[in-house]
Amino acid sequence: MRRRMGKLLPLFAWGSTLTLLAAIMTIAGYLLVEGMPALDRTLIFGDTPPLAALLLRRPVFGGLLPAIFGTIALVVLAVAWAIPLGVASGIYLAEYATTTAKRLLDPAFDILAGLPSIVVGLFGFAVTVFLNRHFSAALHPCLLVSSLALAFLVLPYIIRTTQTALEELPPAIRMTGPALGASRLQNIRMVLLPQALPGIASGVILAIGRCAEDTAVIMLTGAVAAAGVPRSLLSQYEALPFYIYYISAQYTDAKELATGYGAALILLAICLALFGLAFWIRKGLDRRALAHF
Repeated sequence: MRRRMGKLLPLFAWGSTLTLLAAIMTIAGYLLVEGMPALDRTLIFGDTPPLAALLLRRPVFGGLLPAIFGTIALVVLAVAWAIPLGVASGIYLAEYATTTAKRLLDPAFDILAGLPSIVVGLFGFAVTVFLNRHFSAALHPCLLVSSLALAFLVLPYIIRTTQTALEELPPAIRMTGPALGASRLQNIRMVLLPQALPGIASGVILAIGRCAEDTAVIMLTGAVAAAGVPRSLLSQYEALPFYIYYISAQYTDAKELATGYGAALILLAICLALFGLAFWIRKGLDRRALAHF
């Protein structure tokens, strides 16, 4: 029985991998077939000259450039808010938390990871309304609120990967700092964190993907159909996920729907570029860690 299971398991693994690859290729191929005819200069820049649009000298009407800028700004801001808090929380869980604290915090972070994005979006919207009503804060749904809500949504990925990356370091590396007389904080900062950075980068990569694709959070906290390039953190903005949702729900003809497929291809290209940058950074961290030891 065990021998038979040992032969079937690799076949099942290969079959699952091929099925997954076939599904990915089918989706990507369908988007390419439907979206490639819509990809042109007008889709991105509208009637505005590209150079004037890129230099923000003239507004873009009927093009996706504001949504592209808004998406990139949203992802960068959300990840920038989430990284310090997520890494610090992961360090605490891995290096400082007692057994009792871990028993309390681990389920809390697991629940947070399982929260539907629409709930996080409603929470961000409710906080904005509460601040306006009770503290007269000049705050409304905007890029800042959306990025903070998305940062809250992706925190569990960074926390867990940081905690796992630190806890899985070999004992020999853990003892390097103390053996040389380093304090606990110095050991974490100068030895453990540099070695765990490639693992932490995995959490950042997951966070980038979640931020770039989420629609439920941003549609409640600041994304609109037409806002132009965001001028500040308190501005409303356009984003590709919201545009794809909006155009697929309210298109009037096949040509307008094709622009939604084109926007989906642009969003995939942005995600691939961000993933490529993150993987390049991770490879550099891997080489640095190997050279360190």
